[in-house]
Amino acid sequence: MASPSSLAVTVSEDIALRRVLIANRGEIAVRVIRACRELGIETVAITSTVDRDGLAARMADRAVCIGPPPAGDSYLSIPAVLTAALGTGCDAVHPGYGFLSENPEFAAACVAEGLVFVGPRPDAVAEAGDKARARELARSAGIPVLSGSPVLDSTEAAVAAAAELGYPVLVKAAAGGGGRGMSVVENEAELRARWSSAAAEAQSAFGDGRTYIERFIRNARHIEVQVLGDKHGSVIHLGERDCTLQRRHQKVIEESPAPNLPEEVRQAIRRSGVAFAQALGLDSAGTVEFIYDADTDEFAFLEFNARIQVEHPVTEMVTGVDLVAEQLRSAAGIPLRFTQDDIHLTGHAVEVRITTEDPARGFLPHPGTVTRWEPPTGEGIRVDSHCESGYVVTPYYDSLLAKIVAHGPDRDTAADRMVTALEDLGVSGVPTTAGFARVALDHPDFRAGTVTTDWIASRGLPHYLEKIS
Repeated sequence: MASPSSLAVTVSEDIALRRVLIANRGEIAVRVIRACRELGIETVAITSTVDRDGLAARMADRAVCIGPPPAGDSYLSIPAVLTAALGTGCDAVHPGYGFLSENPEFAAACVAEGLVFVGPRPDAVAEAGDKARARELARSAGIPVLSGSPVLDSTEAAVAAAAELGYPVLVKAAAGGGGRGMSVVENEAELRARWSSAAAEAQSAFGDGRTYIERFIRNARHIEVQVLGDKHGSVIHLGERDCTLQRRHQKVIEESPAPNLPEEVRQAIRRSGVAFAQALGLDSAGTVEFIYDADTDEFAFLEFNARIQVEHPVTEMVTGVDLVAEQLRSAAGIPLRFTQDDIHLTGHAVEVRITTEDPARGFLPHPGTVTRWEPPTGEGIRVDSHCESGYVVTPYYDSLLAKIVAHGPDRDTAADRMVTALEDLGVSGVPTTAGFARVALDHPDFRAGTVTTDWIASRGLPHYLEKIS
């Protein structure tokens, strides 16, 4: 299998991008900087005051502090980010994931200032980011869509919509992702109690408090398709990922390809992913997310993420395609270098997110100082991280320390390599999710590929607590 770096392009005079501002922090900022280095593109990192001495700031060609720690005063401040980009002579902005990555106003502001936005067109970001509009686009493309409501503006409207759909329902933010502003409610009383807090959480995370509801599937799996487009009308997929292992609707372990999918369902999901991307006119990287009903073998469109995903490394490991480099190439107007027939998945890859959360206390976030950081190595192991000994985990941002990825010729080998990597991980000073992931990967349900999205809450966490008691 070709490594991602072997597919990186050598910059020539026809590539317009010369200096890119990284409008993000942490692991993804480091990842984008590495891709830019391979392409010969200069980088400017923005930081808040607590990130000024971080790895991304030191790796970039230049770093600019744009504000205090609260994200609203720094990483979410469109004027501050644009001022940094223009003031340092950047010609492009890469938003990473989270923060402003799916904010259509930010994408449009970049374009208005003459900056290349490394992502889909602003109108595509707007259409895909509005979950209700995205569902309508999916329907128009002939893709199965989970029944749900339009965007709702009051508790009473939500209660009426839920009564029509039938409980349980899922409350979701109309903008953004990552599980924020999302919750399952079983009855009207729960919906009334949860509605305002879900809207407030969405407003805080994405600057957009609009919410909607959709039908909730009990025995669900989360399958997503990585798609890639260019500015010349080409769209392809790079296989699917299984992101079913979640807690509080946030992904914990991801893998590619998805296990235990009927082949006709696998192919149908991949085709649906491409169909949605074509309907959207996708000209960058994106991910089409689906819910799969393990009881009926039916799937339905959930949403589209118009950005690079946290879990993109598992796709890179099985395809050999550097997705961040391809984002940059597409942003520069360069056609895709391959067709669908050129994409082949080799082996299996598993990713574990290492966060400073305490599984024994319900995955409670735990700020603190990482006193020891020794990432694992070994055959098929990749570690994407901004962490180092002495790194301070603050309460201002998410608690992700690293993503460990294991690749092998088959799923069991990849899982075994991941278990060994987690055992070899040296981290002290803060609790992490590494031990829980180790136990989950060895559980018969995971090895059989039969977990569903509620598995951690219903079986995985109780099993872990029993193992450590």
